[in-house]
Amino acid sequence: MKHMHNPITMRKTEYSSPEWIRKSVSLLRYPIILFCTILFFQGCTVNNVDLDESIGKYFDAQGAVGTFGMFDNSRGRFTIYDLDRFKKRYSPASTFKIVNALIGLQTGRLTSDSTVIPWDGITREKTEWNRDLSLYQAFRLSAVPHFQSLARQIGRDTMKFWIDSLKYGNMRIGKAVDSFWLDTTLLISPDEQLGLVKRLYFRQLPFRASIQESVKKMMIRENNASYQLAYKTGMSQTEAGKTMAWMVGWIEENRHVYPFVLHLETDNKKGSDITQVREKILKDILAHIGFFKGKM
Repeated sequence: MKHMHNPITMRKTEYSSPEWIRKSVSLLRYPIILFCTILFFQGCTVNNVDLDESIGKYFDAQGAVGTFGMFDNSRGRFTIYDLDRFKKRYSPASTFKIVNALIGLQTGRLTSDSTVIPWDGITREKTEWNRDLSLYQAFRLSAVPHFQSLARQIGRDTMKFWIDSLKYGNMRIGKAVDSFWLDTTLLISPDEQLGLVKRLYFRQLPFRASIQESVKKMMIRENNASYQLAYKTGMSQTEAGKTMAWMVGWIEENRHVYPFVLHLETDNKKGSDITQVREKILKDILAHIGFFKGKM
């Protein structure tokens, strides 16, 4: 993996929201410094942000545009591709299921990942959604109607309280408690997603530690002697008619963790193809950085 010059010791502070930072007019002249100040809850300087433009070829190869960000926790350094996109907010789509599940468990609407969320009886194209599902199953299948049902159980006021507490993106949920993460009401940047998943990994979110561990386990996709790869996906259509996709999670090798976020847009309208495209891009980038070789 490429490392930065002039390493520094990171200072842990609380996350500063973009809204607060934008009040600091003097920082606006320095985009990279502004980014560093915004970036979740770690201090950083231009010396520990690696803007790796060579990552772009993996998006190009799949006919997509996008951004990627990773935090090397042991060295306190960031690898970023396309800083402008990294700071821009988008609909979280199904990545919001991370927060939805955390709130459902914290508030007692769900008691564990085996709690069953009933099917609403409406037959949908994705046949695997047309049945009762446990929280674990609904999360792994990214079952939208089951999480909409959970959101209705949580209720608007409670949902808004937790979104505000997390400073999640623009913190807007509108009036409909069961759809705000699927349209353009709630928006979040890859920058903010990276902060959220890092805090989740280290159980630093304002939820019980056991609940954060439960959600973390639901995110694990590959776990072997060499590495652990965990993530939550999301996908939706943009207002311009493009397909947007997320992968938010972490990779762990040799007991070192690297939270990451991938966001992309493409004209490819087929969901099954997008699933393969985003996984291909992610794994190509991870290999490019140096993973899957047992050397990280």
